[in-house]
Amino acid sequence: MKIEMKVVLFSFVLLFLPISSSEFVRVTVRRESSIAKTDDNFICATLDWWPTEKCDYNQCPWGSAGILNLDLKNKILINAIKAFSPLRIRVGGSLQDLVVYEVGNEVKECPQFRLQKNGLFGFSNGCLPQKRWDELNYLFSQTRALVTFSLNALYGRIASREDKLWIGEWNPQNAQQLMEYTMEKGYKIDSYELGNELCGSGVAARVDSVQYGRDIIVLKNMLKELYPNASTRPKVLGPAGFYDEKWFSTFLETTGPGIVDGVTHHIYNLGAGVDPSLINRIQDPIYLDKVMHTYTNVSRIVQKYSPKAEAWVGEAGGAYNNGGQNVQDRFVDGFWYLDQLGMASTLDHKVYCRQALIGGFYGLLNTTTFVPNPDYYGALLWHRLMGKEVLATSHDGSPHLRAYAHCSKNHHGITLVLINLSNSTFFDVIIAVYPIPKLFERRLQREEYHLTAKNGYIQSEEVLLNGIPLQLTNSSDIPLMEPILADSYSPVCVAPDSFVFVVFKGTRASACA
Repeated sequence: MKIEMKVVLFSFVLLFLPISSSEFVRVTVRRESSIAKTDDNFICATLDWWPTEKCDYNQCPWGSAGILNLDLKNKILINAIKAFSPLRIRVGGSLQDLVVYEVGNEVKECPQFRLQKNGLFGFSNGCLPQKRWDELNYLFSQTRALVTFSLNALYGRIASREDKLWIGEWNPQNAQQLMEYTMEKGYKIDSYELGNELCGSGVAARVDSVQYGRDIIVLKNMLKELYPNASTRPKVLGPAGFYDEKWFSTFLETTGPGIVDGVTHHIYNLGAGVDPSLINRIQDPIYLDKVMHTYTNVSRIVQKYSPKAEAWVGEAGGAYNNGGQNVQDRFVDGFWYLDQLGMASTLDHKVYCRQALIGGFYGLLNTTTFVPNPDYYGALLWHRLMGKEVLATSHDGSPHLRAYAHCSKNHHGITLVLINLSNSTFFDVIIAVYPIPKLFERRLQREEYHLTAKNGYIQSEEVLLNGIPLQLTNSSDIPLMEPILADSYSPVCVAPDSFVFVVFKGTRASACA
């Protein structure tokens, strides 16, 4: 389909959106220096251990989407991961601290998870069979995924009489056997993370911050011994939980600089998945801004105690306990998700791991059909268009317009994402780049990617790109996502309840050199 026809179709869609007001807004982008930098593979998604029996609020939305029962040969799953080339994947979650690994001679039995009233999160211990680890790594290899594997940090410890506290040293023997087997098979692991949500007051269990810091040092030294070449050595991540300033500070003081490579924290800032206010919070700019102090504090404390380490969002599902049904698997969730990506990158976070790639109501893929949910396409566009250099961006308009700018990925230019949280206001956005371009600088036509909900219904399962539905091809491939072209000096029209990626090719910035 020609670009001209796409413009006509997109304009036709806009005619049927409810119009109550319009507002001119000037967005200013500073291109002389970056204010933060992300990893090349900022976008990340998780695979979780939850079995079919994981239920909350009389809902059981995991089906066969857990690490142990997921169909790893599903063509849509394979193509969805391949489309990122590569996608960063974190293998972990609440039950990881109950998992033993069927490798070496440390583990005599390989039990499967079962419901257990007095177990952590209501489940018994589980096991990762050697065969399943082989199958997972075959998937990762054929899709070129970058893998973080989250280790069982409670192995060797015992539960104390004190509330949720587990005591004793971490026993690394089973983890080491898994690593040795992984190396023997030639499997590539980008990073190892220790434990899940054991920091601060914990969720189902907790570990003392000093002891955890000592255990991280053990993990680091073990990897140094296994991987003498630092260039191929997996990174060390932790503590993979909710930010608690005292706990995080003590942990990082205990390790000292140069031990932990990524300080991972979790974000579930929308409340419970069953909360009826969930959908309103997603489009409330005041509410969305509340989590900003967490990002700021994590970045600050990492810089203070371990300046060579990176701040990562290791898991973020928006709403806890499986996510929000008919909200987080729908178009409307993109207002929260894209804003989170923009906010986290602006506040110097290198990686953002979405809970989950598949599973629950917050999966990027539908749990039963594997068909991409709307947020999948927002994540893919971000990954393809937004480079790692983050540019200072501001505007003089309504707080319902959110604007983030990065250097473009893989070519000279600047890319913005504009998020319209309003359901009634059109924003006509003039984008001003400073310092002002020199006369001889060629400014090409800009590219625009407008994402809207089908029929303007924000709880739609379908997303339109420039007015055209994004649907899998007949061969289950991810569809092409092509932009429309516009005069670089004209305003960008951001419709109500929409997101727009805007690419200025040829706009040179010293920050992007």
